Amino acid sequence: MNIADILETAAHNFPDNLAIIDEKTELTFGQLNCKSNKIASQLVKNGVSPGDHVALIAPNSSDWVIFYFGVLKAGAVAVTLAFTMTADELQPLLEESGPKVVFTVDGKKDNITRGSYMQTVICDHGDLSFSDMLENGSDQFKNIDRNPDDTAAVLYTSGTTALPKGVMLTHENIMTSVHNVVYHERSCENDSAVCFLPLNHVFAQIHILNATISSAGMLVIHPSFDMNKFLLSIQEFKITKLYAVPTIYIRMLSLSDIKEKLGSVRYCFSAAASMAQEVVRGWKLTTGLDIFEAYGMTESASMVTFNHYKKHVTGSVGTPAHGIAVQIRDTKGNILGNNTKGEVCISGPNIMKGYLKRPCETKDAFWGKWFRSGDVGIIDDNSYLYIVDRIKELIITGGENVSPREIEEVLYTRKEVEECAVIGLPDREYGERITAFIIPKNSHAIDPHELKRYLKTRLSPFKIPKEFIMVSELPKNSTGKLLKRELREQFSKSRLEKIKNIWG
Repeated sequence: MNIADILETAAHNFPDNLAIIDEKTELTFGQLNCKSNKIASQLVKNGVSPGDHVALIAPNSSDWVIFYFGVLKAGAVAVTLAFTMTADELQPLLEESGPKVVFTVDGKKDNITRGSYMQTVICDHGDLSFSDMLENGSDQFKNIDRNPDDTAAVLYTSGTTALPKGVMLTHENIMTSVHNVVYHERSCENDSAVCFLPLNHVFAQIHILNATISSAGMLVIHPSFDMNKFLLSIQEFKITKLYAVPTIYIRMLSLSDIKEKLGSVRYCFSAAASMAQEVVRGWKLTTGLDIFEAYGMTESASMVTFNHYKKHVTGSVGTPAHGIAVQIRDTKGNILGNNTKGEVCISGPNIMKGYLKRPCETKDAFWGKWFRSGDVGIIDDNSYLYIVDRIKELIITGGENVSPREIEEVLYTRKEVEECAVIGLPDREYGERITAFIIPKNSHAIDPHELKRYLKTRLSPFKIPKEFIMVSELPKNSTGKLLKRELREQFSKSRLEKIKNIWG
């Protein structure tokens, strides 16, 4: 087994179909496969063996895709790191993963400290250039066969609640998720999609890139998000599948002609964070399209559950995908019944091999074969999963456990709220003080007293935020996931200083 077989198959069946388009290149499946073969042959020639780590630290591009599949074809492990990381952020991850080869661009080369493990840096002015590899490589390379449980890629977690960990995903892990995405989204060779999310991340790399390649669809790649270019691509390339994150859907909803701009889009999917139900309803009302959500994470190679075409349930993330089991457990690991809140635990061939060089953290992440997600959820009587919150994001105020998402859902029903985030900040009296951060919609004035009165009609008194803070933006990572840890750290410091000044 080799996950790169999906490219070989697509190239065999649809050699002349367009596979990848970026700002400078259009590649058919036949061309993409040949170029990846050339990279694989050159990697082997330069001493890369099956199981060796090869790092990719580059922006989204057709070159990234070519190199990625070249690494997999050679039987090596693709360590995909965020191009936006600073030198200080990259260094510990490079030392931990120890790549023999690094693929990057000239502008990033100086951010990479060369360790003894690193033999070759590939960029225009590196030890070896990407263009030279394409010129001298062989297009007849045969994919190196790997065992299903051999590591194919190491993806680092987003680090929203802790330091990033290297997730080892096997060929079987990725293949399982790819097949589930293709099946549940009814993908085929006539589909086309846009990817502006970073390819180092599980959603873009596996759910979008690998699944699109597997179904022989066309993928338009953008280096980052630009609303005008995004909408132009939808119209120019007759995009059928829309992949975005909640923030982007919220921004698109503010466009008066968004229904017309979507053109041939038949399918909309949101990832990175749970979508507020009010936004989903607004999108359906405005465009006539559902926003589909699945549940997944880096450790599950993306898809765990999927919300269906025919029985789409707003607010749910669907039922388990093929071959995957989901349970709800209490804090001691006991299995809970339906409609009972607890930790979401997952078992299946999509679950990671473990965290790279972190045996203790790997052990702590499992109850036997069941992976502990760290998410709080409920399964209803029809097997639909609902994500309530992150365990680490629950607020304990006055001895009560409060779900931030529950409060956020209510805030999103207000016309003056465009985006919001609820967190707990240190408080002498309550332990944690429920605080709501709000981005006003279209310069609407926010009246905290009116908001409190409204929330009291929908929530218990102890769930009402003690404070409302207006902001122009909320901190997010490169995939659009809200960084509550950063928000908490930023405001906790000032809150603790106030407490110190008052209490001494």
